[in-house]
Amino acid sequence: MTHIDVAIAGGGIVGSSTAYYLRKNGFTGSIAIFEQDTTFRHSCSALSWGGIRQQFSTPENIRLSQFGLQLIRNLKQEFGAGADIGFKEQGYLVLATERGVPVLEENRQLQVSMGADTEIYTGDELARRFPWINFEGIAAGSFGPRNEGWFDPYSLMTLVRKAAMARDVKLVPHAVTGVKVNGKVSAVTLANGEECSVGALVNAAGAGAGALAAMAGIDLPVSPAKRYVYVVDCPAAPEEMRKGPLTFDVTGEYFRPEGRNFIWGFTPTEDEEPAVKDWLMDESWFEEKVWPALAARVPVFEAVKMVGNWVGHYDYNWFDHNGIIGRHPQVSNFYFGNGFSGHGIQQGPATGNAIAELIIHGGFRTIDLARMGYERLQRQEPLFEKNIF
Repeated sequence: MTHIDVAIAGGGIVGSSTAYYLRKNGFTGSIAIFEQDTTFRHSCSALSWGGIRQQFSTPENIRLSQFGLQLIRNLKQEFGAGADIGFKEQGYLVLATERGVPVLEENRQLQVSMGADTEIYTGDELARRFPWINFEGIAAGSFGPRNEGWFDPYSLMTLVRKAAMARDVKLVPHAVTGVKVNGKVSAVTLANGEECSVGALVNAAGAGAGALAAMAGIDLPVSPAKRYVYVVDCPAAPEEMRKGPLTFDVTGEYFRPEGRNFIWGFTPTEDEEPAVKDWLMDESWFEEKVWPALAARVPVFEAVKMVGNWVGHYDYNWFDHNGIIGRHPQVSNFYFGNGFSGHGIQQGPATGNAIAELIIHGGFRTIDLARMGYERLQRQEPLFEKNIF
């Protein structure tokens, strides 16, 4: 039976980062990433919007994303002169009604205290800075003019994974289909029937994280949440709008420029959440919900043409929508990097580094993520982000 010192289930940004930072931080044992879909066609990481921001209400989330930003800033030093992920530093704009303004201001205080450049605009200032937006019903907007924007998620994931593989990390093209636990994880079974003994198992299985944990007898409330993304052409959009930010409306819709086009998306309510987690597009959402809402908010969007779309899956944490990072309190060699609910691509590098620190040192060194551990699920103490309306 083959022995692997650290087995990583999942080769997306969390799994690849875990392997990379294990090596960077000095781990010399054997490491293998087990990933069935080596094209990453359905990867949460590859299908994401690639956004990065510091506009969170939880200090840990801010630190996780700042770590990712630092990696992006140092991309060429980290991965070589040709490393490029197309980072567009055009900011995030988060809109709020009168009810949401106190939360917006409280969040800004935290963000600024941690080094973010968040600014809050109201009234004429909003209209002056973003004249293409109809601000009816909007009392304020929180804007990150620096260190926020988006990038090509597939490129970042690929850079990190290839850098890990260059340091003697094996990519095994089979999924983990079974986990043997005898007090600790002792072995995993692969889709081809092979069994490997392991020293540690890292759950980086994305939307399949709950299913993997169940193989070890662990209850993890992480499973797919289906999201629709639309690419639209808007010939009448002014040039300044094409250089504008990723904008979140109070209705749940959001949009950003993408080259000559725009990308649209929305966050469904619990009642609207698609029941079947397949990869089929439902274009009725575009016609009946997303287009009307965004055309009301951005008048120039009244005349658009959908030129593409795709379906993505969030690795959704149904308990509190925040990442679960750390080791299992009882099965001590089972590690979590799961449930980011849409934040995984920006928080994956820091998560991988944190898991590497736990494996090597037995504790967090760079960011204290104790509050994001599995123990909060056992205590039934959710760690929510504050909603803005």
